[in-house]
Amino acid sequence: MKTIAVSTKINGDAVDFVCTPDESLLDVLRNRLGMTGTKEGCGTGDCGACSVTLNGRLVCSCLVLGAEAEGAEVGTVEGMAEGGTLTVLQQAFIDHAALQCGICTPGILVAAKSLLDQNPEPTDEELRFWLAGNLCRCTGYDKIIRAVQSAAAQMRSA
Repeated sequence: MKTIAVSTKINGDAVDFVCTPDESLLDVLRNRLGMTGTKEGCGTGDCGACSVTLNGRLVCSCLVLGAEAEGAEVGTVEGMAEGGTLTVLQQAFIDHAALQCGICTPGILVAAKSLLDQNPEPTDEELRFWLAGNLCRCTGYDKIIRAVQSAAAQMRSA
């Protein structure tokens, strides 16, 4: 099968890879680049476990072709920690017990960061609406919502 050479930026770093025309960005991240933080839940864009940002826009990487990353900026959960230190948002998930099995957590973190980057003071309704595309079967959403609200408040006061 034909392959495509792609040059992109992932978490601020220039990255070159080769993929097939039908290979998803999710598969490229996990299988070609070893970035296993992005999870596959459904493969149909319904669960949000594979959420990443593409040019600042929140997307399900299972629905984006790897070739579409050409010249783009991709943000993954691996790019969140700053110098190996957890972000305020990541720490809030720990502090509020907002994670259990970990399948959904990376996608929810990426989605929450995307929201807070655009709206640092979301209402409860806005937060719930924004995270509605991320399914969690273990934790329950109240802990997740409290964690994001706590992180938002800490980030605003910093």
